[in-house]
Amino acid sequence: MEPRPQSRNNSRSYLLAALLVLAALNILLLYFYYQERQDNKTKDATIAAKTEEVLSAKTKLDSISAQLDAKIAEIQQLGGSVDSLMKVKAQLEVDKRELRNVNSFDRKKYDQKIRNYQAILAQKDLEIARLKEENGVLSQQNESLSQENNSLKAEKQTLSDSVVAVASKNQELSEKVTIAAALRAENITVNAINSRGKESDGGSYKARRIDKVRISVRIAPNGLAKQEEKVLYMRVLDPSGAVVSDLATGSGEFTYNGEGMIYTAMQRFNFDNSRQQVDFIYGRGGQRFSQGRYSIEVYCEGFRIGEGEFTVK
Repeated sequence: MEPRPQSRNNSRSYLLAALLVLAALNILLLYFYYQERQDNKTKDATIAAKTEEVLSAKTKLDSISAQLDAKIAEIQQLGGSVDSLMKVKAQLEVDKRELRNVNSFDRKKYDQKIRNYQAILAQKDLEIARLKEENGVLSQQNESLSQENNSLKAEKQTLSDSVVAVASKNQELSEKVTIAAALRAENITVNAINSRGKESDGGSYKARRIDKVRISVRIAPNGLAKQEEKVLYMRVLDPSGAVVSDLATGSGEFTYNGEGMIYTAMQRFNFDNSRQQVDFIYGRGGQRFSQGRYSIEVYCEGFRIGEGEFTVK
């Protein structure tokens, strides 16, 4: 009868050891889970930053391309040679195509390329000025200005003042009409779509159940708006305020208030004044949506026409 207490003590020791092992395993699993979440957030931030840099470089190269075309046309008109500029133009197109490979993008390399192109443009400005002088363009302009008499100047000034006044009134009226004709989103809703294509609503969703989101924009009727094809730009901002974007899924840049802005997705539609709904279905290419509150902004024809939000738990 005496060995029984010893047996009970051994059982309790084994049970306590097993509980300690399970507790250690749980702590280890929690550590790995936290570490994975931090790695995913870092990767998302890196991808977003690199996409911003690529889009910025593309915008600058597009601007340089337009300036090159203008200088080629002007030099040809003045009788100068454009062989060197045509070679620069060809290289510029190669650089623009290489931007499509986001993974190999080197910011320092493209910054140097852009500086080189800008230096070439400045050099060609000097060449254009020289060609104009050789052709007598500048001397003819100076001679024409010196021959104007005071009465003609006064008459031109009066006419100019009248034209400016009329143009100012027309501009003011045009701006008022443009604002009145701007579209407006009645509401913006967000549904989550899981990997099997099933949708759920409510505005708050678990991260593991979101494969894509359907963002629906209901357009309010407006009798002053033209019934024609229009473009909606949609921006999704993550919990940190960064724009969710990816060139591979159709993201890009548009102009708002004179400045370039990154958009998440773009949708063309024919406005028919029927309170129609425009849907964006957006996925992150297999990446999970981070937890937190997401903001949505919708733009059309230079106006921000609506806002929305959803939450990922």
